[in-house]
Amino acid sequence: MQFGIFSVGDIAPDPLTGRTYSEAERIDNIVRVAKRADEVGLDVFALGEHHNPPFIPSSPPTLLGYIAAQTRRIMLSTSVTLMTTNDPVKIAEDYAMLQHVAKGRLDLMVGRGNTVPVYPWFGKDIREGVGLALENYNLLHRLWREDVVDWEGKYRTPLQGFTATPRPLDDVPPFVWHGSIRSPEIAEQAAYYGNGFFANHILAPNFHFKRLVDLYRQRYAHYGHGTPEQAIVGLGGMSFIAARSQDAVERFRPYFENYPMFRGSRLEDHMAATPLTVGSPQEVIDKVLTFQEGFGDYQRQLFALDGLALPVETALEQVELLGTEVVPVLRRELESRRAEGVPDAPTHESLVTAKYGDAEPRQPRPNPNRGDNLSGTMPYQDSDPAVRAEFPVVR
Repeated sequence: MQFGIFSVGDIAPDPLTGRTYSEAERIDNIVRVAKRADEVGLDVFALGEHHNPPFIPSSPPTLLGYIAAQTRRIMLSTSVTLMTTNDPVKIAEDYAMLQHVAKGRLDLMVGRGNTVPVYPWFGKDIREGVGLALENYNLLHRLWREDVVDWEGKYRTPLQGFTATPRPLDDVPPFVWHGSIRSPEIAEQAAYYGNGFFANHILAPNFHFKRLVDLYRQRYAHYGHGTPEQAIVGLGGMSFIAARSQDAVERFRPYFENYPMFRGSRLEDHMAATPLTVGSPQEVIDKVLTFQEGFGDYQRQLFALDGLALPVETALEQVELLGTEVVPVLRRELESRRAEGVPDAPTHESLVTAKYGDAEPRQPRPNPNRGDNLSGTMPYQDSDPAVRAEFPVVR
């Protein structure tokens, strides 16, 4: 079971001081939160991609690459990589490069995830959102698994003899989660490929996403990847922790009730009706255990901890409490309750072992002597026996 944080990088005025972080400060604070998550033993730090104010993470690969250099063991991910307005070729190359930089400590979550104004900024039509997400991911899947790709679709120019570079680390693509809050088509695609499915499980009523998760589990089994119970599921959540429940509510209330999205609503109403948990460590533990009871065994739990204009010192405190007071208990409890045969969340190491066993992983090496000057096609020395014989690898 993996536990971690997902951030959307929002900026808003502090309701107690009136001060608003600058973009530079918010970026630095995200790095601080990620480093603290690594230090306290959390498993995942995920960053969402957004292109509209008041959000600042427009380039997750850039920021995650820097965080990779500042951390030791934590898995880096995205809380959404936009499959609708991004070119899948650029996604393939950016995240393969990041996978190398992070030495395999990378997976990503893909989805639509765009607000209405963003589509035309990138020359896309929101009415084609589902089609774009499905087709672009189908291409991404191939770009990471085939050295040379010929492809033609509806939403971008064809590819002829194209090679995305660099090739994935150890020739094993990053594991992909498909994130959705409303789309059965995205759940179906995740199931078809045997990828993970991440239900946002935040803001909406408790267990609102159960039907979507159940659909994914059924289709995962239909495509022969395992039983429904073995499907790879992740859930979101939001929490605020203090030693005493009443202190947590008192401290969190002004940030929640003055945030633009929640202004005019009562914190207690959201605590009662949604996955939001505000209280003592034990209260957070008890609430999260209900997730397992409602959704079944799952592999990844991420918490939103650093948004809603919380001061960075408060966010760092929340990371500390989550990592030291909450997650150790959840690990023990959820492991003791997990049914036999339910797999762990994939990692780079587990995927390499699944592909190669005890054999040495493939390390792709381009062969510049075989390139086609017109098309740019460049065979790999270690992928074609005839090429290997004619052009031996120079080490």
